[in-house]
Amino acid sequence: MCQLLGMSSSANAAITFSFTGFAQRGGRTGDHADGWGIAFYERSGCRVFLDDQPACDSPLAGFVGRYPIKSKIVLAHVRKATQGEPMLSNCHPFQREWFGQPWIFATNGDLRDFNPPLRGPYRPMGSTDSEKAFCWLLQELRRRFDGRHQPPGWLEMAPCVAELAASIARHGNFNFLLSNGHGLYAHCSSRLVVLERRHPFPTARLVDCDLSLDLGVLNRRDDRMVVIATAPLTLDEPWSPLKTGESRLFVDGEAVWRHTHPDTRMFPPPTTHCGRGRIAADGPPVAR
Repeated sequence: MCQLLGMSSSANAAITFSFTGFAQRGGRTGDHADGWGIAFYERSGCRVFLDDQPACDSPLAGFVGRYPIKSKIVLAHVRKATQGEPMLSNCHPFQREWFGQPWIFATNGDLRDFNPPLRGPYRPMGSTDSEKAFCWLLQELRRRFDGRHQPPGWLEMAPCVAELAASIARHGNFNFLLSNGHGLYAHCSSRLVVLERRHPFPTARLVDCDLSLDLGVLNRRDDRMVVIATAPLTLDEPWSPLKTGESRLFVDGEAVWRHTHPDTRMFPPPTTHCGRGRIAADGPPVAR
């Protein structure tokens, strides 16, 4: 299955180091070689990079790993195709507009017999179950909040997202990340792990390549950051798993809401084949 990476930070931060390790799972330390993508929320919009080539060999991925784009919310994905051919329109993260905002979605898993009616403006451009789930999710959120003149806040919307996620997850394995740039929503069907970073910051070592970074030198005392992934990206840091059926909302680098749905099928965690080289973690928040 695919691999997910997300970040929520209290200040604009670069994720170049973590993404450098994460990209190796796209064909080198993992067999997720059917394309990749990453989205950065910035003040004026959302910057999205997609490529249907293996991330480990992609010149574009190499550029993203070197260019320190600063963002408070990042979503990334490396794909192992289960439904839909390896092509650009099937690469995550997917993007749609709602309430004049760019909504970004990335998932891993495999949905079966999931053919909901799509009656609104959202239609898949590719052939994946993942994009179909995103279109239906936004369609249902739009229907529930119909008549609003402005988008609902994340704390108001999170219970609805959790309910819809549980409905979709009855069709199979369904881990995902979702954001509109204000909050980062994570849902776990089988496996997601989360890492919270605060002062004192450690020296982090990446799992997938020989790279390390002293986060204490580059972060301030009040900085905080949350990193979410399918499998831990760094060694010697306290990654913790989400429960099956658990949903969490992260805002400004900390969890502000969580819920575990009682009626969610149990799926075995995905198999990963990640090397254990030395490595490092996210780029630090920049000074305010």
